[in-house]
Amino acid sequence: MRCLFRFGAGFTTLLALAACGGPAPVAPASPAPRPAPAAAPVRITPAAARQLGADELGRVPVLMYHRIVAQPRSVYDRTPADFTAELERLAAEDYVPVTTAELVSRRLDLPAGAHPVVLTFDDGDPSAFHLTPQGQPEPGTAVRILLDVAAAHPRFRPVASLYVNEHPFGGDADGRALRWLAGHGFEIGNHTRRHTNLRTATESAATAAIAEEDALIRQAVPGYRPATLALPYGSSPRRRGLALQGPGYTYGGALLVGAGPAPSPCAAAFDPGAIPRIRSQSTGPEAQYGSSHWLAELAAPTGHRYTSDGDPSTVSYPKSAAAVAPECASVGLGY
Repeated sequence: MRCLFRFGAGFTTLLALAACGGPAPVAPASPAPRPAPAAAPVRITPAAARQLGADELGRVPVLMYHRIVAQPRSVYDRTPADFTAELERLAAEDYVPVTTAELVSRRLDLPAGAHPVVLTFDDGDPSAFHLTPQGQPEPGTAVRILLDVAAAHPRFRPVASLYVNEHPFGGDADGRALRWLAGHGFEIGNHTRRHTNLRTATESAATAAIAEEDALIRQAVPGYRPATLALPYGSSPRRRGLALQGPGYTYGGALLVGAGPAPSPCAAAFDPGAIPRIRSQSTGPEAQYGSSHWLAELAAPTGHRYTSDGDPSTVSYPKSAAAVAPECASVGLGY
């Protein structure tokens, strides 16, 4: 069954079909504004797709973050200024954030000419998200910065995928932080209960690590269903497929650690069980694997970047592009 995700007024309202494998809807923490009526869908033609340079078999940056701190201690840390600058760059280059769950649905509804980007945060660090006593995102945290940038750039959706362990965001004993995220369109993903290396664990231990965290998320956010998994250390279980399905859990995608851009979810090369990510980084050791390098490469004429045709009912691509996945072939539009 295919899923279609539509982004409403200002691209801030997410309507998800839970039956298709994404998170079930959760009531927002505060009343949400009523979305404006959706515009009539644009039906793309081969000539229009060619003029746009649409390439929905192009590559997608899935960016990986861990901590947002004033004094970075490793290549996995970014300062608040660095993080803000990266989001501003993405907005200026017409990227639109989507969640991992939306990516693996294989059907994205983006404005014509826009590019999807997935913002992912591992480990549930308080610098990524923390609530004030008044129930608002703490200033300086990644989520607060994302909301502020999105407020200045209406096409830039304030959504991200946050992958958590058993005590996320410095504790969250009552699940308040997780409920806020779910209620505001963010994805809560599984990162195993105790950050287990699934490659070295026995099969029973690996499935338990995934299933236990899945249960904790569901318990904290009634009605929510985790849809994707970020593999600790980027290590997959020895038995292929175990990251996506096991006793007590079924997922649509699993994320690796830093590497390079992901294939389009409609490209035949897309493997939902091993989605590559790009480490957010501009300088320092192995910066050639970091986001600054890859965003520049993707923006180049030969970057083969995913560019939307604006029509969610089709998948447009140059005839010289890579092979289309069987799941998307029926709606493919080569030009």
